[in-house]
Amino acid sequence: MLRVFTAFSGYDSQCLALNRANIDYELVGWSEIDKFAIKAHNALFPQWSDRNFGDISKIDWNQVQDFDLLTYSSPCQDFSNAGKMQGGDKGSGTRSSLLWECERAIREKLPKYLLMENVANLVSKRFIGTFQKWLNILSELGYTNYWQVLNAKDYGVPQNRKRVFVVSILNSTQPYYFPKAIETNLRVSDILEGKVKKEYYLSDKYLERFYQTGRVWKGLSGTVCKQQQISPTITTGKGEGQKVALLEPAVLTHKRNHNG
Repeated sequence: MLRVFTAFSGYDSQCLALNRANIDYELVGWSEIDKFAIKAHNALFPQWSDRNFGDISKIDWNQVQDFDLLTYSSPCQDFSNAGKMQGGDKGSGTRSSLLWECERAIREKLPKYLLMENVANLVSKRFIGTFQKWLNILSELGYTNYWQVLNAKDYGVPQNRKRVFVVSILNSTQPYYFPKAIETNLRVSDILEGKVKKEYYLSDKYLERFYQTGRVWKGLSGTVCKQQQISPTITTGKGEGQKVALLEPAVLTHKRNHNG
């Protein structure tokens, strides 16, 4: 059985992926501080509700059971184009610098496998230095690192969403290859619920503003997405960097009604 620890767990999509892959595993521990994410995690995995170690910067790794796989999708806000891009240098105090807290866990436990995911901008010219420093530390500890930028739309998800993935294997004896892109006809319309409550729709006030200014409300712009298309990435961040996707049928219905 694979023993797993997930850092920056959220609701633990990593565990959902392990379930979907039919991998026999045990979550020996997880680390999350957001109360809503914790609530969602406990709803999905009630059997492990007592294994949240909380703030990763305060974990005594000697008190954590050994594990074979560490997943560590650390905060991306300070690497993201939609954020302030303050970076994640060690000791900088940014949210993204919490990545370096994982170094303590890795040095103490030396799990066989490491899995990281972050925004593609982490490997941009601006932040590639930080990224390479991290990989160098892992290499010094005996890990072979494999990384690649993957797009969700190439793997059965109708959204244009690029992320960098890093797979690190301790004392690797054979190379790792990322899965090849697959062709899919899946579109936004294929995953929408048939009936959605009115409270989840934008009001006429906000739709009117969208047609006049291209913004939904202050600091938040909208991109029209047809249901037969692939959705753009929905971003959050500083000012004009925030963007939502407006589904075309509802928007066009409003527009037709507005224009008479």
